[in-house]
Amino acid sequence: MREPAIDILDRPLPYAGHLGARALHDIDLVVIHCTELPDLATAREYGERVLYPHSRSGNSGHYYIDRDGRIERWVAETRIAHHVRGMNAHSLGIELVNRGRWPDWLDSRNQAMDEPYAEAQIAALIALLRALHARLPALARIAGHDELDTETVEASDDPSRRVCRKRDPGPRFPWARVLAGSPLVRIGQAALPPDER
Repeated sequence: MREPAIDILDRPLPYAGHLGARALHDIDLVVIHCTELPDLATAREYGERVLYPHSRSGNSGHYYIDRDGRIERWVAETRIAHHVRGMNAHSLGIELVNRGRWPDWLDSRNQAMDEPYAEAQIAALIALLRALHARLPALARIAGHDELDTETVEASDDPSRRVCRKRDPGPRFPWARVLAGSPLVRIGQAALPPDER
């Protein structure tokens, strides 16, 4: 059965053409992120920053879903976006607008990630996952950013304490609902082949 079309606004990042190319059949994983920023406009500002002079590119997901369920594509699937360490070549990054730990990401007193995800966001995410699965032949797996990047770093407020570098999508993300509505299978660090850990 063919999935219904969903509305996606294409807003390519200025450097999107500088990102590495890939074939659609290479994509087998979706990584779920949250922006850990206050709104989509701020996420766009961060996404447009050039952090890697050699490629004239920065960090971003492929798709962004705002709290009202609006979906934007900032990087085409045929381009490799920088969104998760070591797994960019075969994955898509989907960012949900959510404050997360903003503005003190690494402060040990600010690790709760209390903002719930909006109903419209989760409905849009499930629709997007179903549409991507219908179009991308190898797409079968899904994971949270926190499951793939498990590094800890010194807390910004207390160097004697360690905090997770990445916690997104966080404890308020409704994994059970997303998995029930999506054909993708969740993986985690322990399920990855050794060369992808």
